[in-house]
Amino acid sequence: MSTHPQGYSRRQVLRLASLAVGAAALPSACQTIAGTPDQNSSPTPKLAMEPRSTASTSGSSRVVLIRTEDRVTGTRQALELLQPEGMTGQTIFIKPNYNTADPAPASTDTELLKALIEEFQAARAGQITIGDRSGMAETRTAMTQKGVFELSDRYGVKTVVLDELAAEDWQSFPAAGTHWPQGFAFARPILQAGAIVNTCCLKTHRFGGHVTLSLKNSVGMVAKYVPGQSHNYMNDLHTSPQQRLMIAEINRVYQPALVLLDGVEAFVNGGPEAGKTVKAGVILAGTDRVAIDVVGTAILRSLGTTSAVSAGSIWQQDQIRRAVELGLGASHPDQIEIVTADAAGRAMADQLLPLLQV
Repeated sequence: MSTHPQGYSRRQVLRLASLAVGAAALPSACQTIAGTPDQNSSPTPKLAMEPRSTASTSGSSRVVLIRTEDRVTGTRQALELLQPEGMTGQTIFIKPNYNTADPAPASTDTELLKALIEEFQAARAGQITIGDRSGMAETRTAMTQKGVFELSDRYGVKTVVLDELAAEDWQSFPAAGTHWPQGFAFARPILQAGAIVNTCCLKTHRFGGHVTLSLKNSVGMVAKYVPGQSHNYMNDLHTSPQQRLMIAEINRVYQPALVLLDGVEAFVNGGPEAGKTVKAGVILAGTDRVAIDVVGTAILRSLGTTSAVSAGSIWQQDQIRRAVELGLGASHPDQIEIVTADAAGRAMADQLLPLLQV
């Protein structure tokens, strides 16, 4: 892993040639090849998809780290350093974390979401859509309480309550090659977007996920029920001893144009809706979910967290290990480049470096 300070002129952010990132997630994504056992002797299927690059031109996955207690300023600084591609002229789907409407770090902060919308619109993005499926709350209620529909009216963005989608708006992916016993259904409006933005929080998860960062935030893109069908996909997930592997597997069907992790505050135990809160004072941004989650897990460890999150190498945490097997991002600390804006950020990156080692 390397740390690297960089600066860019204001409003160069996001204004690079458009790349239809989200559209690259094709319905054939979950065709399979033969599986091999993992180190715990449980089946570890493989998905037959070519890995999508999340690397910078230097060959590493860039993670921007901003030390801040101000989510809005930190978000703008992170975007300015990262300069993510694929926004100008593209439709954008923003996937926040609205498991409940509790304040951050339980859910996505509304002012942060507003800052993202303003940055994308300043970059001449196309239609922006915000959507989620809550886990513990009723989704429309949570989105209302978080002020999402007010943002929609104010900024002209669309909102989608994923629980309310029609059957034809869910794309089915087969079970073969995954730990999902009957496959899973993924929201088509997300797959059809030109650019997908994953906005997640920094927190532990007491119900089996261990952590809920960018990989886990994708669970809200998957159906609980498809209209007209009785099968409960979330029951499959939450009752499985392989649920952390299943979390990684759903991420294989899409590639984010941007991952933004709000770590201004964090749950270091408990979660996802309530827990022990600490001031972590950080915003992370990148395009590689593995790299973001590795750095995010290292931050949780540096703050003092649960035994499950602290055990062993970060790279052997189930979500991360399976994501690496699937080619979703960085597979070694040398492939992660932490980009910082100032001495405070560099100091934090230096503190995290030993925690990222294999």
